[in-house]
Amino acid sequence: MGFNTELLHGAKEGDPATGATLTPVYQSSAFYQPSAEQHEKLFNNKANGYSYTRINNPTIAAFEERMTVLEKGLASVACSSGMAAITDTLLNIVGAGNEIVTSNSLYGGTIDLFHDLEAFGITTRFVDGADLGEVESAINDKTRAIFAETIGNPKLDVTDIPVWAKLAHDHGLPLIIDNTVATAFLVKPLTLGADIVINSTSKYVNGNSSAISGVITDSGKFKWDAGRYPGLKPYAKFGPFAFTAKLRNGLFRNMGACMAPQTAFYNLVGMETLGLRMERACDNAAQLAAYLDLLPGVNVNYPGLASSPWYDTATRLLNGRYGAIFTLRVGSKDKAFAIMNSLKIPMIVSNIGDTKTLIVHPSSTLSAHSTEQEKKDAAVYDDMIRVSVGIEDIEDLIHDFEAAIVGAGVGES
Repeated sequence: MGFNTELLHGAKEGDPATGATLTPVYQSSAFYQPSAEQHEKLFNNKANGYSYTRINNPTIAAFEERMTVLEKGLASVACSSGMAAITDTLLNIVGAGNEIVTSNSLYGGTIDLFHDLEAFGITTRFVDGADLGEVESAINDKTRAIFAETIGNPKLDVTDIPVWAKLAHDHGLPLIIDNTVATAFLVKPLTLGADIVINSTSKYVNGNSSAISGVITDSGKFKWDAGRYPGLKPYAKFGPFAFTAKLRNGLFRNMGACMAPQTAFYNLVGMETLGLRMERACDNAAQLAAYLDLLPGVNVNYPGLASSPWYDTATRLLNGRYGAIFTLRVGSKDKAFAIMNSLKIPMIVSNIGDTKTLIVHPSSTLSAHSTEQEKKDAAVYDDMIRVSVGIEDIEDLIHDFEAAIVGAGVGES
């Protein structure tokens, strides 16, 4: 099946009892059981079914199944947010005294999370993702995971997933990829060697900023060494489901950062048009970025421009498009704010992946808690605007941005 056909028909959907074409919202916190014996089996992983929505729910399960098909994985676990998904993934395999190696071009909130983990005795080593030698030199006998974003937010560097995967596997480590900015429409990291994929489904999967959520998708292919990952040893009996089984029976269940059934439903509705929205948004971004890059005093960063250091990698790995996000530098923070305040179509919103074009000043918001060095590493500058391009008519976007940039005096001597 092609992308859109599989998206709609690759997983069982609907309600056979009523004929509803979409799994309905099971807005129930708990589910009764026909017998005490059945209840016991549920709690001991000896039967399928639902007992408590913090653990699972039919609407959430339908969403998880669709995400598994979308990312070509083995199993998915839906969480209350993208940050919850990252936290659960890492703490499922990393503990006190362990280390994580990650690209330094991450979303500001993720950088903050890695610093929070220091209180639990977990060290993160931030490296330049473009320097594989630096990545490898950061690995030691305490390392338990390698982490990166497919497309860095907002640096927009493109991770060479097959190369990173080989490096991780050569050292017996799993590669965890945050695929939020790219989505499975552009690339499926699990097919390129990654072991676990995370999506903040509040973005493109949902598509209209109506719900906060995240999801973890496991490939089931990584061989968990019992000596290095002793917590997974009791779950070896689940075979390729070991990682997911440990997560569901531990952190995910006990920390309670579960997805709400209503959120799962919003995501099921939104993701049906993921391919169509991504196609339009990526095409709009490519045209808008190319046009603005020609304006005096404007410096555009977009993987689809030949001037991007990551153009070749993006061309090789992505699905013929380069994402729907770009950044532009305009000379000063004052000019950046002036442009943002005068734009008529884009909304000033700290999100990406909406049907509408969204803009934000990362330095004063998303990276507000980052150090100056961390901002520099992530390519966050005071004169920079991040643009998440929507599906509006491209002529209107071009006219609006050009008028705002000219009006702000960008490029004037």
